[in-house]
Amino acid sequence: MRTERAETVDRRADVAIAGGGLTGLALAAALGRAGCTVAIVEQAPLASLVEPEHDGRVTAVALGSQRWLASLGIWEAIAADAEPILEILVGEAGSPSTVHYDHRAVGREPLGWIVPNRTLRLALQAAVFDRPEIAIAAPARITAVAPQPGSLRATLDDGRSLRCGLLAVCEGRFSPTRDLLGIGARRFDYGQLAIVATLSHERPHRGRAVERFFPDGPFAILPMRGRRSSIVWALEARKARAVQALDEEAFAAEVEERFGDILGGIRLEGRRWYFPLVLVEAERATGPRVALVGDAARGIHPIAGQGWNLALRDVAALAQVIADHTALGLDPGDPLALERYAAWRSFDGLALVTITHHIDRLFANDLEPLRLLRNLGLGLVEQLPPLKRFFMRHAMGVVGELPRAMRG
Repeated sequence: MRTERAETVDRRADVAIAGGGLTGLALAAALGRAGCTVAIVEQAPLASLVEPEHDGRVTAVALGSQRWLASLGIWEAIAADAEPILEILVGEAGSPSTVHYDHRAVGREPLGWIVPNRTLRLALQAAVFDRPEIAIAAPARITAVAPQPGSLRATLDDGRSLRCGLLAVCEGRFSPTRDLLGIGARRFDYGQLAIVATLSHERPHRGRAVERFFPDGPFAILPMRGRRSSIVWALEARKARAVQALDEEAFAAEVEERFGDILGGIRLEGRRWYFPLVLVEAERATGPRVALVGDAARGIHPIAGQGWNLALRDVAALAQVIADHTALGLDPGDPLALERYAAWRSFDGLALVTITHHIDRLFANDLEPLRLLRNLGLGLVEQLPPLKRFFMRHAMGVVGELPRAMRG
């Protein structure tokens, strides 16, 4: 498969997309399928984004997100590497209180799937390459944005320019284009690094994901294809750097000490990755002919595995609003369209920012009163099946005001 294509971007597009990662590619695929002309501007060569050494993370794809990807014909290229999540165990280290989520309590479909990020990138790149309505400039960077009558003009670092009806910013939580547009963002540094690695193990995981909370950070183990799992270990930064210095055998021993021997002997596969954990929330989601999407609007803690699902709900909502407007011959950057997008996505975004932030803060404290409160809360959820079912359906991305293609 070709991983990049050169384009001349001195052109007009209905929508320009800053960022050619998972979120930007997903938006381009949806808009191209809806008949919009699209221009993607990505700072890195696209081929570099699918190199095995670029990113060893996995993504939890919720049921609503899977439905949306399937509606675009993208899931077929992902399914072979997607491991269904059939159960989730949540608990605190050293506590008998545990919440057990089982997909059978809400139906026959999985709670979600664990997919390597590289698989997602390859599938999304394939979905946008060679579509005549999608132009790609990579590597390229937006250096200036200026309003024009009925459009925006974006200048690239090589001197080319692009006129668009709407600029969608999909560059992630540290977006330079958001800064260029003068949209501020509040930041909260958790003082943690997320350690990500793939492990092979003796026993089958049977589709079970586990998250355990420790005073110095949560530890999750996520099922992958075969007898393999991905760990996401959020650890106080100084401890994380000490763990980073361990050799493979010592690192595996530390993981086993945290997690126990539920999967038998474990072995590290490949390298380890380390990512700083910072909450970022933009002061607004839109501007004149501008929409922030995904992590550019708000980047949340990975504690619940909902980051890209939240971003895909942004993508699906914005794509639906734009498609509905352009189908009527209206401007994709019309203020009414942007107001609809911002209002639609505000509650979902604020809710997940609040929930993930406060869960991390609640469990990042070893005071005895808080330990008792946490254990009481976990025990209460476990004893209330209707509440458990609600939490499962929310994590599956099938509640709330969903875009049409996510409803199944």
